[in-house]
Amino acid sequence: MTPKNKLEATLRKAIERSEASRYAISQATGIPQSALSRFVSGERSISLDYADKLANYFGLELKPKISQQDLPPG
Repeated sequence: MTPKNKLEATLRKAIERSEASRYAISQATGIPQSALSRFVSGERSISLDYADKLANYFGLELKPKISQQDLPPG
C-alpha cells in the first residue's frame, strides 16, 4: 500500500465512522458534499488541500516513520 493510499484509507475510515453526516462534514470543512461522496465511494481522489482539511476536522496528524536526522539535507 502506498503512503497516498494509506492516507486516503485513513481519511475514508474517519468519514465512514464519523457520527457526523457528510453534509455536516462538508459544511464544517468547506469541501463540497459531492466531492466527499465520490472520495468515500472510491470514484475519485482528493486534493492535498482537502486531505488537510479533513485531517484537521478529525484531529488526525502525520507522523514520520524516520527521524528528522535521517532525512537528506535540503
